[in-house]
Amino acid sequence: MHDIRHARSELDITRLYPVMRELRPHIANEAEFLERVRRQRQNHGYELVYVEDAGLPVAAAGYRFTEYLYSGPILYVDDLICLESHRGKGFAEALMRFMEAEAKAKGCTQFHLDSGTHRLRAHHFYFRLGLSITSFHFAKPLNESPSPP
Repeated sequence: MHDIRHARSELDITRLYPVMRELRPHIANEAEFLERVRRQRQNHGYELVYVEDAGLPVAAAGYRFTEYLYSGPILYVDDLICLESHRGKGFAEALMRFMEAEAKAKGCTQFHLDSGTHRLRAHHFYFRLGLSITSFHFAKPLNESPSPP
């Protein structure tokens, strides 16, 4: 069993930047990452959790609780990443199971995430954990340098 930790302090958050950079390479540096996490926490209740191996973060997930007319309350996973060197060792699965348990404990009716169409390995992982494709997500950049999903 992997120990899930909440990134609560600025130090915790900045320690996760090297992990999150694998998923979000458009975030230029630790300072920008910290500012984005702060803003998302304040405005949207964003939570950031992680798992360590030998004292170093190797997997991280960002999520929030929200509600929609079509579903009622849900837990939405914004980010999930495990370092390539640590994939297949249960770190990301531990984070997913933790978030699913959090969703159930908060009375959520559903568990959601979006995944880029090119992330086929991730899709197989999600299918294995019982998630299914339920819709298409449409997007349109409104500026010159869109952030990748």
